[in-house]
Amino acid sequence: MRQESKNILLIQLGDIGDVVLSIPAFLTVKKNYPEANIVIAVREKAKELVQYLDGVHDVISINQDARSFFDEIRYQRAFFSRARGYHFDLAFDFRTGTRGAVLAFLSGARERVSFLDHDSFWRNKLFTTLYPIDYHLPQYVADYYLSLPLAYGLKEHKSPPVIQITSSMEERAKEILDQEKICPAKPVIAIQPFSLWRYKEWDIEKYIQLIQRIIIEYGFTIVLTGSRDEYGRMQMIVDEFRETGHPVRNLAGKTTLAELAAILKLCRLLIGSDSAGMHIAAAVETPTVIIFGPSSPESWAPRGDMHTIVQKEMSCVPCRQKGCDGGGISRCLDELEVNEVFSVIRSHLEKKHEG
Repeated sequence: MRQESKNILLIQLGDIGDVVLSIPAFLTVKKNYPEANIVIAVREKAKELVQYLDGVHDVISINQDARSFFDEIRYQRAFFSRARGYHFDLAFDFRTGTRGAVLAFLSGARERVSFLDHDSFWRNKLFTTLYPIDYHLPQYVADYYLSLPLAYGLKEHKSPPVIQITSSMEERAKEILDQEKICPAKPVIAIQPFSLWRYKEWDIEKYIQLIQRIIIEYGFTIVLTGSRDEYGRMQMIVDEFRETGHPVRNLAGKTTLAELAAILKLCRLLIGSDSAGMHIAAAVETPTVIIFGPSSPESWAPRGDMHTIVQKEMSCVPCRQKGCDGGGISRCLDELEVNEVFSVIRSHLEKKHEG
């Protein structure tokens, strides 16, 4: 192991899934430096997912809200003043983008470690140690992020991505479910039908049919999860069940990410698309059934027997493109039938019952 460091900065400015899949790397650094103050830098929306990780001293969040020119100057000055106040000995940047590189450099860390970016000479100059570790399909993304501290010489700490749920988060989750008139004694299934990318989404009408099958066969309560921007589309699903009296609730945009994690912890199962929800559910040990289209489950799907994927068997799958020929429409999802998905869910639930 390298020389002892008292203050260590871990930078992950990717999306929610990237942050969750970086947690094994974060924990590996902490286990190798048990006495160090570990500070994690993430985007504002991801802060709650890592602030209670074991051994994390602080979280510095990047707020990307629109500001006036002078407000932006004041914000940046305060932000970097706070970062430099830690007098970091060591910084790891887990991305190859420029924003994290600038943060690592301006943090004042004596040693700055990252992946080599073959296309950005000036970005590479901001680091003291670089490793030419390229991401290779179909490598699990969590293993890729973990490769950075391992290349630095740290001993691997084997751990799946995990999000700590505090008692206050759990109580808040129960309050939200109570407000939605969801009976806590009845099993709840969460469904996250939408994604940041439309080419990863299954048809909304098929989700409606799938929910009908689940309710008829199992009688479970259904909660729909997602972002505030997805609320209207979620409501289209809920409206289909309004007159039936079936318990389908729209939680899109009604929770913080921490509250969502705590709600998923209380659910029997998460069903949905290749999106942030599957990473959060898996990190709170909730089983998942995830519908994959053109993207690679080997790279992104949660690991373990409690997680199952559904993907159309086609010679071109996974093509890893943004829809067929990059056109935004994925035939592998369009041709995936409700019966195919429901049969996987049924097998998954029956396997759970047997366990």
